[in-house]
Amino acid sequence: MTDFILHTLRSSIGLWQTYAFFAGIAWLLGYVFFKRRWFHRKIIAHFPKSRHVWREIGYSAISVVIFSAVGMLTFVLIRHGWTRMYWHTTHYGLIWLFCSTALVILLHDAYFYWTHRLMHHPKLFPYFHRVHHLSHNPTPWSAYAFDPLEAFVQATIFPLALVLIPMHPLAFGIFMIWQITFNVLGHTGYEYTPHGFMDSWVKYILNTPTNHIMHHEKMRGNYGLYFGFWDRIMGTNHSDYESRFRSVTAKKEKLV
Repeated sequence: MTDFILHTLRSSIGLWQTYAFFAGIAWLLGYVFFKRRWFHRKIIAHFPKSRHVWREIGYSAISVVIFSAVGMLTFVLIRHGWTRMYWHTTHYGLIWLFCSTALVILLHDAYFYWTHRLMHHPKLFPYFHRVHHLSHNPTPWSAYAFDPLEAFVQATIFPLALVLIPMHPLAFGIFMIWQITFNVLGHTGYEYTPHGFMDSWVKYILNTPTNHIMHHEKMRGNYGLYFGFWDRIMGTNHSDYESRFRSVTAKKEKLV
């Protein structure tokens, strides 16, 4: 148990450094260096107060510890051969390396949609999802700002993926970079997607920051993470999502 706690703490430091790197860069760009220049792309046209940002950082730190603890449990599963992780690319070939990465991203998106929607149930929301929705005007630090129970639910996708899908550590690493990057970008509060996005077929697949920020605003709908097809299939996309996106991306930059 002592070794487990020590390894969890060491892992927490490493994971926090990774999270702080991605969220910190997004924060510096959007809320310090280009705060005025990019304001025309701010989805909610004002900035949160500093106490809200510190709350997000505090809860993110707690989530990182929980993620690391689940990560250590996952490592135990791997050592005992209870997952499908493999160590040599020749076992499944390079094509499967990329296919497994795509599969775990699809799995995570489905897992997130349904667990996220479930956590909005009135009996579960106060215990699982209330903290995340204290961020009505999210920042990059909102990405991991969860209730402890939600942090555990979100972390469970990692051992689940390794039990279900044969994965090389490189594929798993790519997935980890993908998930943290997409999560931070989705909470930056800025719409970085080109205005013409809604005129392309890609709008039926990929989500945008506007989509998720509207979820924070309205508390319902737009439950998806990476992709929009679960929301479209289940009819949970906000009807004014596309018009809101066009409105945000139509604004012109004001040079100051």
